Amino acid sequence: MKNAIKILGLFMLVIFSAVSFTSCSDDDDPANNDFFAGTYKGNLSYSDGGSTNVSTDNGSVFVTKIASGTKYNFAFSNSIPDLNGIEFEQQGDNVLVMVGSTATSYIRIDNNELKILYSKDGKIWTANCTR
Repeated sequence: MKNAIKILGLFMLVIFSAVSFTSCSDDDDPANNDFFAGTYKGNLSYSDGGSTNVSTDNGSVFVTKIASGTKYNFAFSNSIPDLNGIEFEQQGDNVLVMVGSTATSYIRIDNNELKILYSKDGKIWTANCTR
């Protein structure tokens, strides 16, 4: 009787292990979740086309995903104005690129880097950051 219980217990353990391994999802793409949210540190610059010019090698950008699921906000250090509601699309594996990217407006996020060259209303933001 003890052998039957041991065999049944071992059998249930094997079944439970098999079900556990097969139920895990390995195709979860970080671009579909908050993987890119967080703080990136590095070189920042900003110019408003007039008297305000900021440039630093030790700046930071705090990236947050907003409720729409495809838009992000960028909060800059060093009194640089924030960029809010920028829409992104997935490009390749685990990379987000700003919708409507051009030669003068480009934001790219991957798992380790944030690159910004963004121009709007005569104002220019740049960032070359890592985390």
